[in-house]
Amino acid sequence: ENKKKAGRTSKAAMFVLPHTNQNHRLWTLLLILLVSTAIPTESIALMNDYSLPLETLASSATSFASAHGVQVEKKHKDDPSRSYFECAPISLLPNAYPASAFTQAQTVAPAFNLLVDTISRRSDFLEETLRGVVTADPYTKKLLDLYNEIYVNEKTKSKFALSADRLGIHRSDYMLHKEGGDYVIKQVELNTIAASFACLSTRVASLHRHLVQRYSSSLDEFMSTNKNAVLARTTTASLKETDGVPENPAMSRLAYAMKVTYDRYQSRFRGDRDKPPLAILFVVQEGESNTVDQRLLEFQVWEDFSIPVVRRSLTQLSEMATVDEKTGALMIDNGRFEVALVYFRAGYAPTDYPDGDDGVEWQARALLETSRATKCPSLGYHLAGTKKVQQALARPGVLESMYSSDSSEDDIANMRKAFAGLYALGSDATEEDYTAVKDVLTNGQQAKYVLKPQREGGGYNFYGDKLLQKLQDNAKVQDDGSVELNPKLGEYILMERLFPPNQKAILLRSGRIEGSGDSISELGCFGTILVTSEGDSVLHNEYAGFLLRTKFSGVDEGGVASGFATLSSPFLCSE
Repeated sequence: ENKKKAGRTSKAAMFVLPHTNQNHRLWTLLLILLVSTAIPTESIALMNDYSLPLETLASSATSFASAHGVQVEKKHKDDPSRSYFECAPISLLPNAYPASAFTQAQTVAPAFNLLVDTISRRSDFLEETLRGVVTADPYTKKLLDLYNEIYVNEKTKSKFALSADRLGIHRSDYMLHKEGGDYVIKQVELNTIAASFACLSTRVASLHRHLVQRYSSSLDEFMSTNKNAVLARTTTASLKETDGVPENPAMSRLAYAMKVTYDRYQSRFRGDRDKPPLAILFVVQEGESNTVDQRLLEFQVWEDFSIPVVRRSLTQLSEMATVDEKTGALMIDNGRFEVALVYFRAGYAPTDYPDGDDGVEWQARALLETSRATKCPSLGYHLAGTKKVQQALARPGVLESMYSSDSSEDDIANMRKAFAGLYALGSDATEEDYTAVKDVLTNGQQAKYVLKPQREGGGYNFYGDKLLQKLQDNAKVQDDGSVELNPKLGEYILMERLFPPNQKAILLRSGRIEGSGDSISELGCFGTILVTSEGDSVLHNEYAGFLLRTKFSGVDEGGVASGFATLSSPFLCSE
């Protein structure tokens, strides 16, 4: 516990702000009391002068957040049928981020969207790439089996699924990593199913703009310190008028992508018919805590475009969803609604299918996939976002093989620049991959890597000594220097660990100050794409907003919903 809290202050700590003579004596007395209960931390050195109590700033932040829906849903311990809402985990202030790196992440978003679509139609590539994974991972095997059954196998494939358009709502996550003296973006992962927090992040950006503008004179020194940290400069750079939190269009752009998809379905299949009502289906988890993020998108879709959204779980859909045998129309609630778009906010983990391979949840997933409704994502898009595909694309020539013309050279170069070191642990492992394994087992360099399974949602990765133990149990370096890998490792990839710059942060959880200290951040860029069923026409493709997650340095995992990180915003900085 002490190790986890090292480097941060207690909840009672005051914020680092410029000195004022008028309040100096009061703050000195308070500091004496506070230090007696504070956890020792390097950040104390930054907290020697005060003009604004931290609690005042935190109160303003939590009030603004709650008033604007930055909340998560909780269940009462004594009565799980009753819910209440509390402030979502947030960083009190935005985190400094190089404007050039942010622009790079924005620019490459449409290219990654197109790449996902291309991969989704390359059944041979998916089959070959995931061969080692499916022998060790039943969940990925089930996804691939369904994909082949519905889209590939001549005897079983669904003509309605093949006729459906494809909508992608993706989020490519990046960490800053030092190269040649500057911090550049390196891709952590590409999320193609249930990419969350677009809407809460939109509201958090508004919160941070409000705080920075309202308390600008008190915050300049703090923000300048963080700016210098992320620009990797030894000389001090002051804030510029252009520095600040950008507008976050995520909530409105995701809603717009759904509207384009809805309109396309209407024109293709419905004409002038208005009955039964046409709706968008949100497939959600039972007991979901991130309901506000989902509801905000639902409300945006209705307020902007008057399109109804229906929320159902896979279990509910197993009882109330049908596909018309003649038309492929997906009907729910005993025919009350026809579904134009199926948007998955569930189904991304084995725990979403508690009844097993033949259970009602998988039956519902297959039923939805075989309809003519647009899926977000389709099974192909889902598989394209696996860690193993990410690792395979980083191999020399593989990314390039996805393109047939020279017109994509710039996109390829920009995507490849963002790749981190990625290594295979299956039957396709090469000498380069074996070298990385030996680096851990022989050289004790486990701190340089992360071991990742094919899972979404946070909390599944192996770091440090746990990574070392996992490889020791499943890999062996022979006397001649060769490496023997257990086939069970085929479901994992080994990734270069990224080391973003540390900067000061104050984090809030459950509406209260969790602590302050050194922190690191991870940027997510949303992208949306709509492609026709034949893949011959891209109807919509754009960058669609951002997410920034911040956690204390030394915390390995990075999920917000899984309790490791907080929602933040980038404070864009330039030289």
